[in-house]
Amino acid sequence: MMKSSPITPTIPLDQNGIHHGFLRLPYSRDDSAWGSIMIPITVIKNGDGPTALLTGANHGDEYEGPVVLQELTVTLQPGQITGRVIIIPAFNYPAFLAGTRTSPIDQGNMNRSFPGRPNGTVTEKIADYFQHVLVPMADIVLDFHSGGKTLDFLPFAAAHVLQDKAQQAACVAAIQAFNAPYSVMLLEIDNAGMYDTAVEDMGKVMVSTELGGGGSATAKSVAIARKGLRNVLIHAGILQGKMQIDPTILIDMPDDDCFVFAEDDGLYEPTVDLGDSVDKGDVIARVWPVDRTGVPPKHYRAKRAGLLISRHFPGLIKMGDCAAVIGAIGPS
Repeated sequence: MMKSSPITPTIPLDQNGIHHGFLRLPYSRDDSAWGSIMIPITVIKNGDGPTALLTGANHGDEYEGPVVLQELTVTLQPGQITGRVIIIPAFNYPAFLAGTRTSPIDQGNMNRSFPGRPNGTVTEKIADYFQHVLVPMADIVLDFHSGGKTLDFLPFAAAHVLQDKAQQAACVAAIQAFNAPYSVMLLEIDNAGMYDTAVEDMGKVMVSTELGGGGSATAKSVAIARKGLRNVLIHAGILQGKMQIDPTILIDMPDDDCFVFAEDDGLYEPTVDLGDSVDKGDVIARVWPVDRTGVPPKHYRAKRAGLLISRHFPGLIKMGDCAAVIGAIGPS
């Protein structure tokens, strides 16, 4: 028999109206023997209808999601919706408070911890609660991401290639409704343990994003997140209103040649910027030594033609880091 989750909500998850509270996770530690981690949550419900599960800070140094979801908790009223909206601005709450990608408690990467364990680490317990309680309630899931402190992205909404083509089409329709400046069929380096995979394996409609990076939001990236959030809720039949749709550029990632990884430590010099077109063989970055002068840099070249959609962000790079990502331009 599976152990039940130790997490308990302090608010009802299935009552009409607006309810603000917490997901309380017991966490005994040196400074609080009977302490708890209190993850903020808002549930807004009005009658019968679809449920949207909205999350930010799956990685704690990504901020567009927390900003627009906090705003939604004070602006959205029950009379504007049909159905239910579950809002969790800071999914990996310990990481969010620390401003780090992973949890400072257990170094857990929430987006590699699914399906989680009810008797596991703090991160695994949170993942388990989503896996067995929250995601099964949802019809559509929107999880906001950006590049955090180590990557920068063109602003895009993303779907994945799925075995169930009807489900894939529903996810693609949802990212097109989000209507970021770019819409990407995203190829993951490793999808084991990902929240996206867990959601998709349950047959749900999943929308993910990459809206910038560098460990901070911008006015433009927040505006993209705000518009996309509203559009997705309208698309799902939850929120009343008309979607705002602008041109979007479709990007495909057909194979591993999209990725360029560093094979040297050093000083990272981008030679093309996000959104620039490149041809196969073009130099997209140079890595200079940091421990001596008089040594030429190593050149990193595009393995395919396309658009630079992501790049390493800090000025220094380490062997194995993702240096750049090239996407293939699809039909607009």
